[in-house]
Amino acid sequence: MTIDADGAAVTEEAVGSLGAGTDPRLRELLVGLIRHLHDFARETRLTQEEWERAIGFLTATGQQCTDTRQEFILLSDVLGLSMLVETLNAQRGAGATESTVLGPFHMTESPVRELGADIDLVGSGEPCVVSGRVLAEDGTPLPGAVLDVWQADAHGFYDVQRPDVQPAGNGRGLFTTDAEGRFWFRSCVPSPYPIPTDGPVGELLRATGRHPYRPAHIHFIATAEGHTPVTTHIFVAGSDYLDSDAVFAVKSSLVQDFAETDDPSLAREFGIPNPFRQARFDLVLTPGPAA
Repeated sequence: MTIDADGAAVTEEAVGSLGAGTDPRLRELLVGLIRHLHDFARETRLTQEEWERAIGFLTATGQQCTDTRQEFILLSDVLGLSMLVETLNAQRGAGATESTVLGPFHMTESPVRELGADIDLVGSGEPCVVSGRVLAEDGTPLPGAVLDVWQADAHGFYDVQRPDVQPAGNGRGLFTTDAEGRFWFRSCVPSPYPIPTDGPVGELLRATGRHPYRPAHIHFIATAEGHTPVTTHIFVAGSDYLDSDAVFAVKSSLVQDFAETDDPSLAREFGIPNPFRQARFDLVLTPGPAA
């Protein structure tokens, strides 16, 4: 191979190295990756030192990953790639709930809970009730739909981040809607929190003058037979950082009011102290294959 000044021959040699038996989609992805990476190196005149530093950064990112922490997802999130992939692949019909990023903390199974259960096992913050329905696009309730729910505590930490403080499964629940497609559970009002900054992603944020904060939110994955699952959040209206989410995941349709409710009889019905905060919203799914 003759090396030309801009390395174009290297690019073609790398593309040409893919064997005839390569899966067509894998070939498409690798050809695109090789060409874009090589063009990036040419356009930026990437130095040997910079290349070595990038390799070190990616190595450190992998070393930071554990069974309960996914630093590569976090990196994808802060670069906007997670949100871009979600946007490109969103299958949403008219009126269906918008999706958003999975985030790096869906790393453990949520415990199965009865409707109305309290997922705030440590009583960490202001009590609230979250309720609503899971519906088809035509408004038909979807009984037996499954909701996977997870959130940080009132101090901004997930159970896997502080296992010495929170019991496993705190802030998590797997709920099944009733015959009318309804769901409800108790929790605490979430608060804004910083994504983990003690690893390579935190170094990147500091190097680029970015803050690490996410607005207050609760995660959901809703699934139902004959419908496409949706991965989404609800964000607390009025929360800080709604306009500058570190992972670019806020959509206006997902911002919900956690209204203060002073109703002793309703509080007794929910089994929650009065007054309390209440969020009501529906999850609307698009017809399609179930997960």
